[in-house]
Amino acid sequence: MVRLSVNINKIATIRNARGGNTPDLIKMAQNIERFGAQGITVHPRPDERHIRYKDVYDLKKVVQTEFNIEGNPTETKFIDLVLDVIPEQVTLVPDSGGQLTSDHGWNTIEHKIYLQEIIGRFKDKGIRTSIFVDPDIEMIEGALETGTDRIELYTESYATNYLIDKHKAIAPFTEATKKAVELGLGLNAGHDLSLDNLKFFRDNLPGLQEVSIGHALISDALQFGMENTVQLYLRELK
Repeated sequence: MVRLSVNINKIATIRNARGGNTPDLIKMAQNIERFGAQGITVHPRPDERHIRYKDVYDLKKVVQTEFNIEGNPTETKFIDLVLDVIPEQVTLVPDSGGQLTSDHGWNTIEHKIYLQEIIGRFKDKGIRTSIFVDPDIEMIEGALETGTDRIELYTESYATNYLIDKHKAIAPFTEATKKAVELGLGLNAGHDLSLDNLKFFRDNLPGLQEVSIGHALISDALQFGMENTVQLYLRELK
C-alpha cells in the first residue's frame, strides 16, 4: 500500500486567521494519525503564514508516524530547524519565501553541487532526503547525482490535465517512475492529488511509495469529516 502523509498546513492557516489555538494543530495531527494516516507533513515558510517554526518542535514531540518537513534549504533557518528536529524525512522544495504554493521542481543539473552539500548534511544526521522534481527524465537522472534517497514528483500537471485526457496526463509520470525505479531512487509524489484523480495515479505508478496531500484532503474534511476523509484517501491508495 502507498503511504499517506497528510500535509496539515491548511489547518494552521485556519488557526492563524483567527488567532488563538482553534483548531488545535497538535490534536488534529494526533487525530489524523489515529484515523490511519501513515505520516504528517509540514511546510514552514519564512513568513510563518501557516505552519510556525514552534509548531514543528511541538509536533516532533507527539507525531508517532513519519514526520516529513518540506521547505527551501536556501533558508538558513530552515536548515537549522531540520538539523535540530531530525524528522524521519526532509523534502527539499525550490520555492521562494512569498510564493503562494510550490510550482516547480529542482533543476538537479544546475543545482547539483549545492544539493549534494545540503543533502550530505541531512544524511549525516540520519535524515532521509527527498527532492521535489518535475516528471523529466533528465532531472531524475540528475537527482541521482545529488545523493538524495528519494524524489517527490510534482503532480500539478497531472491533476490539471486529468479531466482532459487522463492517459496523456499520466504518461510522463509513468516514464518518470520507471526511470526512478531503474536508478534505485525512492518515489514520492504530491501536489493537487485528490479523491478524483488519486486512484488512477496510484494504479499507474507501481513504484510509488508515498503521497503527500494537504489542500484537497483538508477541503474534503470540511464536508465529510476528518476521520471519514482520511479513510476515503486510504481506500484509494490500496
